[in-house]
Amino acid sequence: MTFRFCDDLGHHGFSWIVDEPMTRTSHALATDEDVFLIDPVDWPEAVDRAASLGTPAGVIQLLDRHNRDAAALAQRLGVPRLVVPESLPGTPFEVIGIKRSKRWQEIALWWPELRVLVAADALGSNPFFTIGDDRLGVHPFLKLTPPRRLRVLEPEHVLVGHGAGVHGPDATIALHQALSRSRLTALRWVAALPFRMRRKTPSAPEPRRARDAPAEQVASTPRRARAG
Repeated sequence: MTFRFCDDLGHHGFSWIVDEPMTRTSHALATDEDVFLIDPVDWPEAVDRAASLGTPAGVIQLLDRHNRDAAALAQRLGVPRLVVPESLPGTPFEVIGIKRSKRWQEIALWWPELRVLVAADALGSNPFFTIGDDRLGVHPFLKLTPPRRLRVLEPEHVLVGHGAGVHGPDATIALHQALSRSRLTALRWVAALPFRMRRKTPSAPEPRRARDAPAEQVASTPRRARAG
């Protein structure tokens, strides 16, 4: 796999991308003393860089099927693996429920002090999510029921699980546009699906591998929030 860094937040963190069709993106967020890895794919260079920002304090899965390398990294670093937690006490992060069902458990993180929004699959920036020149798009399976709770936010940074993030004044614009146009772009996304399928590289596997299967229960996982 080929990796690259993106979404540099200075001493508050950064992201890294696997260069593949689905562009899986991982994040490191650093508070005053602690560092949290978000939906991480193991890249030693990124893990070492994250550790240089503070003491590793936890590995957070925003999406149940985003197992990736979360369990292995949590064990290696000696920190809890938190799978779709309902809250994160002792951190500056607010947990926002995105979807709660038997087949799809997802949250987003909001860091109000820095106006950082972190999404897993609810939002993305690669062509699987977006239409035309949109900077962000809602996941195709959520386009008819977009995450409305995010509309009240005015982020300066939007980090996503697939693709590079959006930063500065464009971040809020891109977020609100993605949410407001979600239903309108659903039919356009379906119409463009044959073209999207033709663009896929046969040698590049889809991201739904064993490590991205539904997460199993772990002792360190807090009780999940109820749907609502």
